Amino acid sequence: MVPLLAPMVAEAAEAAHGFNGQTVAIFLHVVLFAYWLGGDVGVFYASRYIIKSEVGPEARGVATKIMHATDIAPRVSLVLILPSGVTLMAWGPLGDDFFVHGWLLALTWVAGLAWLAVSLIDYRGGDTPLARLSQKADLTVRYGLSVGLVAVGVYTMVVAEPFGVDTNPKWLGAKVVAYALCIFSGVMIRRQLKPFGPAFGKLVTSGSTPEVEKAILGSIKRCEPWVYAIWTLVLVAALLGVMKPGSTAF
Repeated sequence: MVPLLAPMVAEAAEAAHGFNGQTVAIFLHVVLFAYWLGGDVGVFYASRYIIKSEVGPEARGVATKIMHATDIAPRVSLVLILPSGVTLMAWGPLGDDFFVHGWLLALTWVAGLAWLAVSLIDYRGGDTPLARLSQKADLTVRYGLSVGLVAVGVYTMVVAEPFGVDTNPKWLGAKVVAYALCIFSGVMIRRQLKPFGPAFGKLVTSGSTPEVEKAILGSIKRCEPWVYAIWTLVLVAALLGVMKPGSTAF
């Protein structure tokens, strides 16, 4: 058994060194993780100044602009971490057994970049037909991925050899579920932020009132559990990706 396994172990160890597809995919995955979590913390920190009623509208407006500008990093990272993760599986040491290769991998990136384009149009905002369409399309993709990826992840954790894989990839199924729940948590944050825009507009144009402050504070506070959920889920996904508990691939 040992002589048979030794070449596989040596190949796996060698593949993680030097400049190759696997190391590029790992680098991209790590960078996206860092910008996702770091950017999210920046958005949260800026929001602390927005809810301070003792701070003037102008300063709170600056904090809002900072929050919006910082949000671009986690927005991009959340989208691209999916095709980068698929690439990591395809170009990994056991990637020969993975069914996404060649044109399927290229199609994954085309779909990911298309989603990113829609998400960035939605990020720019505005009351135009294109902006409204992009918002609906982005939400549709997020809802679809939330449900679809949870189903795939649960299937991977429950079935003995999911998709023909016999190396106990339950850790990967759990990681996919964590990512899907991050997407869903982001959608819920958007829903909780709906009252924020009109209330902040009133703050800027008409000044502070108890009703306006209550709407701003309530909107931000209702987002917080979903923000904490994203932070936790991102860390769990990272831990699973590093430890691969139960895997017999190596």
